[in-house]
Amino acid sequence: MDCLFCKIIDKQIPAEIVYEDDLVLAFKDISPQAPFHALVIPKKHIATLNDIAEEDRAVVGHMVIVAGKIANEQGFAEAGYRTVFNCNQDGGQTVYHIHLHVLGGKAMGWPPYQETLKQPIN
Repeated sequence: MDCLFCKIIDKQIPAEIVYEDDLVLAFKDISPQAPFHALVIPKKHIATLNDIAEEDRAVVGHMVIVAGKIANEQGFAEAGYRTVFNCNQDGGQTVYHIHLHVLGGKAMGWPPYQETLKQPIN
């Protein structure tokens, strides 16, 4: 398989790992969008949110729990943080292995704005 994130899981490509267990790996994003920006990925390859099967329920839930643990360890859980899954091209997904963005360390505005339209998403 020619998946960037699978290669990170297999330690073929280096990454700054912030958390790892039997189900998931979390590492710092190489293009951070916040003072702290990490990706939580399942060790099982799942291409998109649309490909999550019933048997993946536990690992996807575990990804969210790990995001909270990371936020707590990094010291911004109480102040707040953002988690984001992107799905497919229009959703902004660029690597087709599901990943949960964990962004923190600054106040974030809402709603997010579409770059092309410069107007709020409803």
